[in-house]
Amino acid sequence: MCLGVPGKVLEVNGNVATVDFFGLKRPIFLDVVDEPVAPGDYILNHVGFAIRRIPASEAEETLALYRQLLAETDDDPMASDVRGEIAATRKTGNDGGSD
Repeated sequence: MCLGVPGKVLEVNGNVATVDFFGLKRPIFLDVVDEPVAPGDYILNHVGFAIRRIPASEAEETLALYRQLLAETDDDPMASDVRGEIAATRKTGNDGGSD
C-alpha cells in the first residue's frame, strides 16, 4: 500500500518545492501537481511528487491521524516504517534542507 503524505511547502524554486514533513525537509517535484503552489500551502506527496494542493484543514486532520498512529502504536507495521524513515533521515542528516 502506498500513502499520500501531506506536507507544508516552505519554499518553491522552479519545479521543486522544499516541503516540511513532521519537521523533516524534503525536495518535492511539482511536475504533476494539479495547481500552482506557494510557500504556506499544503500538498499531498506521493513518492517525491506533489500530486495535489490540499486545504490546510484537510492536511491538519490527516497529520493529526499520523501523529496519533505514531503515538499510540508500537507494533503496527506502518507506524514502524514511518518511525524508521524519520530516524534514518535524522541520523544521516539527510533532511533535504540547508539548515
